[in-house]
Amino acid sequence: MAERLTTEVEARPFLKWAGGKTQLLDAIEERLPPEIKDSQRIEKYVEPFVGGGAVFFYLQEQYEVGRAYLFDINRELMVGYRAIQRDPEPVIERLRDLEDAFLAKSQEERKAQFYEIRDTYNHLMAGFDYTTYSGDWVDRAVHLIFLNKTCYNGLFRQNRKGEFNVPYGRYVNPTIRDAANIAAVHQALQQAEIFCADFTAAAEYIDDRTFVYFDPPYRPLNATSSFTGYFKDDFDDEDQRKLAKFFREMADRGAKLLLSNSDPKNEDPDDTFFEDLYHGYHIEQVPAKRFINCNGRKRGAIDELIIYNDDIRDQE
Repeated sequence: MAERLTTEVEARPFLKWAGGKTQLLDAIEERLPPEIKDSQRIEKYVEPFVGGGAVFFYLQEQYEVGRAYLFDINRELMVGYRAIQRDPEPVIERLRDLEDAFLAKSQEERKAQFYEIRDTYNHLMAGFDYTTYSGDWVDRAVHLIFLNKTCYNGLFRQNRKGEFNVPYGRYVNPTIRDAANIAAVHQALQQAEIFCADFTAAAEYIDDRTFVYFDPPYRPLNATSSFTGYFKDDFDDEDQRKLAKFFREMADRGAKLLLSNSDPKNEDPDDTFFEDLYHGYHIEQVPAKRFINCNGRKRGAIDELIIYNDDIRDQE
């Protein structure tokens, strides 16, 4: 029997995502363009690295969003978004069945089920059609959510082959099916177009009526940082330079832009990488916490950067 969709809760990310921006929402909102705050409306919203979607879901709840264009290069993630956007009821039903069966098992039986589903998920990747939507997308989205909710630290991480490789998490009572939130996410996505594409593909939808939020894979603070490790392809310094060039091009169109990234001065006070790239724009430090680190003693307060334009131009 299909579950009745309810949207009594505010939409929030349906996956736990490395680098999620829930903790930066207040800092981001403080720096929204004045016309958005005054009108309580975002005519066009573009997010070229949507990830877990914390900023989009928050803004969609707090402001009237005319149209949203969401991009990410991670095809597994975008399968999840598209399935919830189009078929929330079967997603919820299949997650309910998985959750009921999983919670009825012993820890060792749960562990076996986790690895069985992970193996199936990875095996089916090679022949999966990521271009044409079908009922198979629902099954893949359900497995993605299940793995995310039951794996260690609730991460999404891929090896170089693109395989999901996070081990089992041994949670006592994980919430695998969050029906109310999936319904809210479905509702929030009705005004959105979803694209599996590189950030440069967003250019087609950006003009002087657009607010753009950039949340690229963060530049590692040091050689052992893994903020970019959620996807099989790294986002290196050359990619950061390409993004800064794209930022300037979109600013020249008159779009309002805001970008977040790591602050290299946490490790090296003399590192001016982002000051050099975004010279002429507002660059501000904001406090954040690093929740995902192999060393628990390093899961503490750090600074991150918020970079934004307000029709500020490079004076050089």
